Amino acid sequence: MELISDWVFQFIGQPPVDFTIFAQTINDPNVLGQIQKSFSHFVQTGQAWALLIGLVIGYMIRNLTSYG
Repeated sequence: MELISDWVFQFIGQPPVDFTIFAQTINDPNVLGQIQKSFSHFVQTGQAWALLIGLVIGYMIRNLTSYG
């Protein structure tokens, strides 16, 4: 595999890349529960309000600085 990939990269002209594949163990397979927990933490810490305020202020600044 390495000989073929080295030849391909020499032909294309890009530097070789390490093709090591990393395996990981899954401790909590409850993906939807993790998303719900993350979203509730996002709201509880006030980051949702900061996002909304930033979007509104950014939209206002964009409209004030655009021409036409």
